[in-house]
Amino acid sequence: MLDIALDLNRRRFCNGVSRRDFLRLGALSPIGLSLGRLLALEKAAAADASAIRPRARSVILVYLGGGLSHHDSFDLKPNAPEEIRGKYKPIRTSVPGTWIGELLPRMAQTMDKVCLVRSGSHENDHHETATNWVLSGRFGSPFGDYPSMGAVVALEKGFAGILPPYVAVPKNPSFTWELGKSAFLGGRYESFKAGDPNEKGYKVRDLAAAVSPTRQTERRKTLLQAVDTLSSHIHGNDQIATYDEFQARAADMILSPQAQAAFDIEAEDERIRERYGRTTFGQSCLLARRLVERGVRFVTVTNGGWDHHAKIFEGLEKKLPDFDRGFSALIQDLDQRGLLSDTLVVALGEFGRTPKVNKDAGRDHWGHAGSLLFAGAGVAGGRVVGATDKEGASVTDRPVRPADVAFTVYHSLGINPRAHIYTPDGRPLEILDEGALITELFA
Repeated sequence: MLDIALDLNRRRFCNGVSRRDFLRLGALSPIGLSLGRLLALEKAAAADASAIRPRARSVILVYLGGGLSHHDSFDLKPNAPEEIRGKYKPIRTSVPGTWIGELLPRMAQTMDKVCLVRSGSHENDHHETATNWVLSGRFGSPFGDYPSMGAVVALEKGFAGILPPYVAVPKNPSFTWELGKSAFLGGRYESFKAGDPNEKGYKVRDLAAAVSPTRQTERRKTLLQAVDTLSSHIHGNDQIATYDEFQARAADMILSPQAQAAFDIEAEDERIRERYGRTTFGQSCLLARRLVERGVRFVTVTNGGWDHHAKIFEGLEKKLPDFDRGFSALIQDLDQRGLLSDTLVVALGEFGRTPKVNKDAGRDHWGHAGSLLFAGAGVAGGRVVGATDKEGASVTDRPVRPADVAFTVYHSLGINPRAHIYTPDGRPLEILDEGALITELFA
């Protein structure tokens, strides 16, 4: 049986979080949709998709969980009052006329390869709701009514080899529960959770060598029990057939030398590892590069800890240098290896932070404005798109909505954002019900 939130008339608790009403489904067969209509919709979607020329082979999405303060990073307001402008001074970048925060010196030298969007905007200040929105492009409940972009890419693009099409490093985002999941698409399109590549001894070894078939079967069972990253909560929330398929792929992947090589981060030159930074974020960016290099379609790098309601400057002095090092190394490394031309890189959080520093020396949630970064796959480096007002409170030019980001990601991969996916009862649902290509990103 499968639990899916479909009822829009939700009951609310006093804390403002919705409670889901569930429809329990026991089969995947289309109900209420004729075979002829189903085939016609699929044919139309295929025709539309064929008209989209893909710019990207892969996507790396760097998710800054908690909400990056745009005021202190990429959209400083040096002429605003002290309680708005904060502590940091702007510095010059490799792009004349573009200035960013002083805690981002490496990014300052990388901005010629990045398009900075200063006009990310929506109307939600709740972590879970906003996160699911920006990761899927569709607004729903905090519990994730719609599949994340990575899950849709896994559905539309499928396996190109032994490696999974969708990987989360170290795992999917979470606050009080796991976010950005595959929703009604089910377990076969869920992310492969890679774990922390900065852990000592992180490596996928060749466990299949010189092992008898009987012993190999035993090891498969042991590995599948031990490596929970492969099929979190598959039992009970997806079809048995899905679990069997996932289990077979999981065993094949774990015992594949090709997959082991992709995750073998210790094979990297020490200088490269140091360049990215010996932190979870730095090594996650490096692993993302290794994975797209080997054909993985969508990698989410999750970097939480940006929810600075108090002592924001102390927090940013730990977080921003780590981001500066890891993200700049990712862009430069992809470029030097010739991978940036067909890899779309996006960095975003679920929202920005409030203009005024609060009584606890922090900034609170602010969905009305935030900064995003795009690079690769035809993105025009050195460009700035959109703007906010003098206090960084409201977007004054070219608002970019969550659906616009998702539309651009899908379009870049050659996926028709208006194509239909299907709920378990066979109901056709547009991948996105709004949004448009962010044309200003591209040369």
